[in-house]
Amino acid sequence: MNIELQGEYEQFIQTRIATGRYENAEDVIAKALKLLEEWEKGYQEWEEETHKKIAVGLASIERGDVIDSEVVMARLSEKLRGCSRACEKNSLYVR
Repeated sequence: MNIELQGEYEQFIQTRIATGRYENAEDVIAKALKLLEEWEKGYQEWEEETHKKIAVGLASIERGDVIDSEVVMARLSEKLRGCSRACEKNSLYVR
């Protein structure tokens, strides 16, 4: 199979080969495709989990098992205040 690549991709491949970690362009592309395959699998798993979570949430709504938005916002605000205090205490907070 012959593939034409844009100049920046050719340069990227040559740079990877120059590091000594790859012997040739085929090795670089094989690694890239393996990483793409892993990413795609992870994305598909994330998407399936998200659909399940949405279904659970919708079922809760249909049962009337919901929390008032003001309660949710109050809880989030308290969490943010707690995080800010923790950051200030650990000198991680920059103003």
